[in-house]
Amino acid sequence: MSPSGGMPGVATQPRQEAQRNLPIALPSKVVCVGLNYRDHATEAGLEVPKAPLLFAKWPNALIGPQDEILVPRDVRTDYEAELAVVIGRRARGVIREEALDYVAGYLCANDITARDLQFEDGQWVRAKSLDTFCPIGPALVPREQVPDPQDLRIRLSLNGALMQDSSTAHMIFGVADIISFVSRTATLEPGDLILTGTPAGVGVFRNPPVGLKEGDEISVEIERIGTLTNRVRTLP
Repeated sequence: MSPSGGMPGVATQPRQEAQRNLPIALPSKVVCVGLNYRDHATEAGLEVPKAPLLFAKWPNALIGPQDEILVPRDVRTDYEAELAVVIGRRARGVIREEALDYVAGYLCANDITARDLQFEDGQWVRAKSLDTFCPIGPALVPREQVPDPQDLRIRLSLNGALMQDSSTAHMIFGVADIISFVSRTATLEPGDLILTGTPAGVGVFRNPPVGLKEGDEISVEIERIGTLTNRVRTLP
């Protein structure tokens, strides 16, 4: 542990000083993996990727536990439960067998998505990067406390109703594969954040579709990591 109580090589912020209640300092980049659960690709009617499908969320989207998700009134918005990985030291060209050694710890994440913007754009960055559209938390859990990141139950509840219920064992590309793949393209710096994809059960593909509205409470729960809860506030 560092003198401030954080993980070595990862800049963390005391709660009282954290921007938007964040459990970690703002990362240089937030890397996301799309369609990384086979059942989610199936519900979306899309082919299973042959390699990790990468996109970005901008750091302005990050908020912490109990912070409000601010949704523009005219935007159709959805939830996505995800396991988030925090990088602990610089990683470039990492092989899969050593990739987990570069992890500082894990968080719950909610990849909030403006579905109408996503479908309009044909790509995902703008739809994923609105202010407050990436809650993370509740706290950084050190890598040593998570023996196998591919054996964690992951669930999301909306107003107490279970919407997503799966396991990280069902990822198409595991955490080690993702870190290795990303590090062959871009150098990962300490504190960088990777979101590893969401399982089936997102709102847009339900019958009838489910969108987020004023006052909704969303909880992402991941085994060994904790529970991340946020409420939705609709902007005028």
